[in-house]
Amino acid sequence: MRWWRKSLAAQFICFLLMALVLSQVIGFLISWDERDKALRAVSKGEFLSRTASLATLLEAIPPSFHTDVLRASGTTYTRFWMSGQDPVDAVSWRKQAIAQLEEPLPNLLPAYRQPELTSAVPSKTHTGQSLQLFDRAIASENWTRLSGDVWSLPRFAKFLPLGDAYGMGLAVQLSDGRWLNSVYRKTMPNPFWNTQSLVSLAVTATTLALIGVFVANRIARPMRRLAGAADALGRGQSIEPLPETGPDDIRRTTEAFNRMQARLTRFVEDRTRMLAAISHDLRTPLTSLRLRAEFVTDTDAQQRMMATIDEIQTMTEAALAFAREEAVTEATRTVNLTALIESLCDDLADLGQSVTFLDSPKINYRCRPDGLRRAVRNLIENAVRYGSESRVQLNETPSSVQVVIEDSGPGIAEADFDRVFEPFFRLESSRNRETGGVGLGLSIARATVRHHGGDITLSRLEKGLRATIALPKSDRGS
Repeated sequence: MRWWRKSLAAQFICFLLMALVLSQVIGFLISWDERDKALRAVSKGEFLSRTASLATLLEAIPPSFHTDVLRASGTTYTRFWMSGQDPVDAVSWRKQAIAQLEEPLPNLLPAYRQPELTSAVPSKTHTGQSLQLFDRAIASENWTRLSGDVWSLPRFAKFLPLGDAYGMGLAVQLSDGRWLNSVYRKTMPNPFWNTQSLVSLAVTATTLALIGVFVANRIARPMRRLAGAADALGRGQSIEPLPETGPDDIRRTTEAFNRMQARLTRFVEDRTRMLAAISHDLRTPLTSLRLRAEFVTDTDAQQRMMATIDEIQTMTEAALAFAREEAVTEATRTVNLTALIESLCDDLADLGQSVTFLDSPKINYRCRPDGLRRAVRNLIENAVRYGSESRVQLNETPSSVQVVIEDSGPGIAEADFDRVFEPFFRLESSRNRETGGVGLGLSIARATVRHHGGDITLSRLEKGLRATIALPKSDRGS
């Protein structure tokens, strides 16, 4: 069912086709009974009209021609014969009608003749299927006289239904006292689906599917564009405002996204300018304090004051760097991530640090390479500083690209896994002011990774700590 969850067009087409089939089924059910009644009415009207015409013809021609006319009038579904007495017994007449229907159509050669009056004994050629069919007729049904509304001749005529296969019988008394008997039997299937309905349904379904694809693409195209822009914005990329076109619902959504993007951009820019202004304004009082500290005669007090001033200046510059890092102005591009990390490890190893790059697959990735390089370098240097060595490797999972950095140090408690990423947080047991940093390195690294749509997680090893940078695989380049 993956295609169902991923494709709006597939869902839209499926719903359209389901609605089409449901409407067709409801329509067929509504017209089913009416169609059946209409077919029966047409069959009965044609049968009565044919029998009336034949009765009129028989009264107009000499009796010697009656047999040939009756046999020539028979069809696959209709038989005619004469009897000298009124067919009162409906059961016997049904059996006689069965025998007539199962007799093959005669060869109408001049030499072919049969007696005019037929026997009431059924033919031995019947298979029993017709008997079984007519036996299903309602036992209480008997001859009914036809009224003038349906019977056009002035001759007496009576009608007999023969069951569930559009079967019917008719007996008409002619002017000479004899009776014209006629029987009609035609199994008229009334299938729910026929060729015409299937072709109509197929043509309609194809048309609806094409319309559904067109409509779904019109809906999905701006939504895909909006999703891509939102993803890029979440990674800190600078994107142009989306075109505000399309239906009102989609247009209003695009307008809201553009407004949100503009507000976020203004917020980040205002915060960066504010921090830059604070950093700039603090330089004057810090310089003044440094000058005043030089006039302090107590050497120990002077050194402590100078150290405090340096700490304030370092923290101010680090805070400004952190804010600028979150603002992100670097453009994204596709790079060989494996080569990027490997060259970083080589540079650090050349500087005398214990850094080892393990064999990794070649991975192309779309990112801001300078920012990502700084984030990885920060983690590697922390691993070397507090774990004596660093092992770096790249891995791939179905959903992400991972940069794994391991060390052999004492590690940290699991309760501090999230706290170490907080700005200005330091583990005093593992480092002090002289070992470097004011507690913003990991915060900057995580901010950079999160701007790429990923995150940094920590986990304990049997000996050491593992830091994993997970970057979403959907952002990979070609």
